[in-house]
Amino acid sequence: MGGYQVKNDLMQRLANSRALVTGGSRGIGAAVARRLAAEGAAVTITYYRHAEQARALVAELTGAGHTAFAFHCDVRDRAAAQTLARQAADSMGGLDALISNAGVEYFGPLAGITEEDFRRVFDTNVAGQLYAVQAAVPLMTGGGRIVLMSSVSAGIAVFEHSLYAASKAAVVALARNLAPELAARNIAINAIAPGGTATDMAAENSRHYTHPLLRGHDLPPGTQIGLHASLGRLADPEEIAAAIAFLVSPDAAYLNGSTLAADGGWM
Repeated sequence: MGGYQVKNDLMQRLANSRALVTGGSRGIGAAVARRLAAEGAAVTITYYRHAEQARALVAELTGAGHTAFAFHCDVRDRAAAQTLARQAADSMGGLDALISNAGVEYFGPLAGITEEDFRRVFDTNVAGQLYAVQAAVPLMTGGGRIVLMSSVSAGIAVFEHSLYAASKAAVVALARNLAPELAARNIAINAIAPGGTATDMAAENSRHYTHPLLRGHDLPPGTQIGLHASLGRLADPEEIAAAIAFLVSPDAAYLNGSTLAADGGWM
């Protein structure tokens, strides 16, 4: 589990629960799958492009004695999301938690945003999360927990980041407004807003988070992002996973419609 170990007294906090993690083949999603499994949950992950990494993660988890499955899914396809949720529930014997993690990043100037860009970002980051919730809720017959993936970007201004930030702000609104509706079914829904996190996606895009006038200095882009956090560093994916595990655990019983900032004290 990387550099983060689950404390012994938390090991079975999620015993007998069944969790679906979209976008679970790498990065934060993979860390979430490991964390939930370590706390006793059966886990199903989805992947879109990274089949080999998904299979490797399932082999790792099952080899350690956990219950884990992986299915391909394009979360932008509502019918595929419905099929996925049924596959996950059938494989695990039910569904108690959804962690909607699948998403895409985007940087670009206003003039360059195309209809294709808009649809790719919003279809994945917003519609994809909505479809996952729609598919999961009917299967959560005994109540459940849902965590949507927002971002610190929803509440800050970053150069040429408007399209992505808008999609993540929409996720905050989804969690807040779905909360009273789902509470009637004993389902809690929250979102998490990570700051800079040490993942492949961050490595690919970290240079964009620095304003062009400030680029070209000796500090690596990831270090520059980390300095925006009061803690002075990027998060480990395992640290975000720990926060998500809290949100789906009994310890978060009175949290609903909230967005948890896991940003290291962004400044």
